[in-house]
Amino acid sequence: MRKLIISSIAILIITFNSFGQNIAPYIKIGESSESMQQVSDKVISTLKENSFIVLGTYNPSNKSTLKVIAFTRTDLKNTVVKINDRGALAAAFKVGLIQKDGKIVISYTNPDYFLRAYLGDNYNTFKGTFEKFSTDLKSTFSTIGNAFIPFGGTIKADKLKKYHYKIMMPYFSDPIELNEYASFEEGLKTIENNLKAKKGQTVQVYEIVYQNEKVAVFGVGLQSKEDGESVFLPKIGEDHVAALPYEIILQGKTATMLHGKYRIALHWPELTMGTFMRIMSTPGDIEDTLEGLCK
Repeated sequence: MRKLIISSIAILIITFNSFGQNIAPYIKIGESSESMQQVSDKVISTLKENSFIVLGTYNPSNKSTLKVIAFTRTDLKNTVVKINDRGALAAAFKVGLIQKDGKIVISYTNPDYFLRAYLGDNYNTFKGTFEKFSTDLKSTFSTIGNAFIPFGGTIKADKLKKYHYKIMMPYFSDPIELNEYASFEEGLKTIENNLKAKKGQTVQVYEIVYQNEKVAVFGVGLQSKEDGESVFLPKIGEDHVAALPYEIILQGKTATMLHGKYRIALHWPELTMGTFMRIMSTPGDIEDTLEGLCK
C-alpha cells in the first residue's frame, strides 16, 4: 500500500511538472568565431548529414549579419499535415544566425514550444514523433555547439495551445483570410508567380507543397525598407531572428496567415506592451503584403 501511494505521488509530480513546465521559443546552440558563410555551410551540411531537409536560406532585413536556415524532416512533415487546422505550419523549423561582437550566435526554434502552440491538443496524439524530432535535433546540433540555453521568454507548456498575448488579442484559431480561389491549383500558381516576381518587395525562402492533401506553405521574407523586417525587427529584437520568415498557408481553395498580433507575440513572448505599441502598424503591414501576394 505504501509503495502504491508513493508511486501515485510520483506520477502526480511528473504530470504537474510537465504541465507547469516553462518553455522558451528558442534554444542557443553556441557561438563561433568563424565567418557567417562558414557557420552557415556547417549548419547546412550537418542538417543534411543527419537526414534533415534544408528548405531554404535568406538574410532577414537584407542584412549580412543576419541569416535564417529553414529545414524540416520527412517524419515531421508527414505528421503535422494530418492536423487539418493549419498543422502544416509546424513543418518548418529554423536556425538563426546573428553576428554580434565579432562572433556568430547560433540558435534554433524550439520544437517543444512551437509544436504545442500550433498543434494544440493534437500535440499529444503524435507526441512520440515530436519528442524524437526534438531529441534528434539536439543531438545533431551538439556537433556545432554545446550551450543549449533556452531564451526569448517563457510560456507554461499547458498554456501554449491556447496562447494569446493579452485579453481581446487573437489566438492561433483566429487566422486572417488572404484570398479564396476557384481551386487549389489556381491558388498555388498565383502565389508562386507573385513570389517569383518578388511582388511587394518579398522573397520566397521556402515552399512546402502537399499535392495529395492540397496544402502548401510558403516562407516569405519581408524586405520592404518602408514597412518590412528592417523596420520592425530592430525594435523587437534581432536575437529572435529564427522567428522569420513569415508564412502563408494555402489549404484547399483558401489562403490564410496567422494574425500578426498572435504570431509576433508568440515568437517574442517577453515583449512589453510599450514595445508592442512601437510596432502597432506592423501586423497590418504584413497582412497587406501577404494579401498582395495572394492576388
